[in-house]
Amino acid sequence: MPEISRFYGIIISIFYDEHNPPHFHARYGKNKTAIDIRTLEVLEGKIPPRALKMVKEWASRHQQELMRAWKLAQGNKPPEKISPLD
Repeated sequence: MPEISRFYGIIISIFYDEHNPPHFHARYGKNKTAIDIRTLEVLEGKIPPRALKMVKEWASRHQQELMRAWKLAQGNKPPEKISPLD
């Protein structure tokens, strides 16, 4: 589970060889969620609303980088790090 970004206690990861649709995982404390890269909709799980808002804001700024990271991970190549939410 490669970590691609970290900010405000939120860890963003993309797993190798995952199922479609293209998505990433966000973990905040004991809470986890999976977010669709294209629509930024929650696919599964739950994190606190404030953390989810930050994750979606970050993802909206980095959608192209997230898709590139997804494609690399699907090819079993390490995805590149993405700058955190500032």
